[in-house]
Amino acid sequence: MNKNFFERFSDRVVCFTGSPSAFLIACAFVIIWAVTGPLFNFSETWQLVINTGTTIVTFLMVFLIQKAQNKDSKAIQIKLNELISSHEKANDRLVDIEDLTEAELDKLHKSYEKSEYFLKKQQNGHHSNEIQENKSNAMH
Repeated sequence: MNKNFFERFSDRVVCFTGSPSAFLIACAFVIIWAVTGPLFNFSETWQLVINTGTTIVTFLMVFLIQKAQNKDSKAIQIKLNELISSHEKANDRLVDIEDLTEAELDKLHKSYEKSEYFLKKQQNGHHSNEIQENKSNAMH
């Protein structure tokens, strides 16, 4: 696999920023900033340091996190498509439904809610909930 620089960099940064070490480093920066407040008489410049720093880090992390989510989403979609296409009884029109509009997805969702399979599953779920409620009422 030949990853470009940005992909390698973003993978490493996202992995690191989700680690306990990154959290502890961020906590240390906040503590150091707070402790130095009296040295700078809690000046506007002192406040500006933390505000600017957190704004810049947040701004950059949004893009890195979005890139990681896009990659994960693509991988999950490929895996799901493989599962759907490998199952004989699966409805293969569901492959690539992520390309549908929100309105089209809502319409598809409503059609599944009305389907016989979904209704049976829902009825079975209610039935098992009633059994659970009866069991818990019997214990009290």
